[in-house]
Amino acid sequence: MEVQGKIKIIGETKTFGANGFQKRELVVTTEEQYPQHLMIEFVQDKTNLLDTFNVGEPVKVGINLRGREWQSPQGETKYFNSIAGWRIEKVGAQAPAGAPEVPPFDEYEPVSNSKNEDHDDLPF
Repeated sequence: MEVQGKIKIIGETKTFGANGFQKRELVVTTEEQYPQHLMIEFVQDKTNLLDTFNVGEPVKVGINLRGREWQSPQGETKYFNSIAGWRIEKVGAQAPAGAPEVPPFDEYEPVSNSKNEDHDDLPF
């Protein structure tokens, strides 16, 4: 899935526990009739993806929705959701140098059969 909007907040990388689990939060505000402020978590080696971005930049973020079940000591079951980011790119960014330019779909020429072969003739 993808989310598109402007960066509102880029959090600092935080480290948790003895294993050094890392997490960094990004808030993206969608640009629609009713804008949404979505908190997206980047974890472990993905935290450094946010280093080259700034507040206010329009971005497209590749996300996964995560959900988990938790049971309290009293036996009550609760459910939690999170949005995990795994890719981020600037919207309207130029193609990387050396990348071939792909023409829009309507500029492709249709393939024609120059030989007068029967189109119903299957090759097998």
